[in-house]
Amino acid sequence: MLGEPLPVELMNTVWADRDGVHDSLDSPAGLADWLAAVRPRLPHLPESGPLPLAEFRRLRDALRVLAAAVTEDTRSTRELDVESAVDVLNASCAYAPNWSAMTWPDTLTKIAAQPFADAALSIIAEEAVALFAGPDRSRLRACYAPTCVLFFIRNHPRREWCSASCGNRARVARHYRRHHADSEQGRS
Repeated sequence: MLGEPLPVELMNTVWADRDGVHDSLDSPAGLADWLAAVRPRLPHLPESGPLPLAEFRRLRDALRVLAAAVTEDTRSTRELDVESAVDVLNASCAYAPNWSAMTWPDTLTKIAAQPFADAALSIIAEEAVALFAGPDRSRLRACYAPTCVLFFIRNHPRREWCSASCGNRARVARHYRRHHADSEQGRS
């Protein structure tokens, strides 16, 4: 977890390292682990019921398509077109009824009549609509560090990467390219 909005955290359940690209939602156990990690950010939801793994993966993939369109990301191929991704997002918003409630004096909470996973899916989809249709849309970025496939919200004008480790990896790669380009020119 990078502390990003929940829709971005869901998109980032696809991640890469030296061993390749990984999917944190590759099984019901993976979804359960991810939901347990985000549970503190969704505290007023009923206890968990069945885990709709296919629906979470479908929403995640749709959000990645929309994020790629917004950021003009060319790192991966898209299995869905933008219109189909919007349809998946809208269907996920309607997946489980939930409503806002206020805890005095100033805390907004989400209350749901459905099991936790269903309500979480709907709430994350609602937050994604707010992300893609709101002012944060222009701050959404793809991380272009070597091998990274994550997205992030640019919360500082100089932020270029999703994490400090990606920034370091990008700087090391840039230094390596410069150093070896100079070496190649010296031999010519």
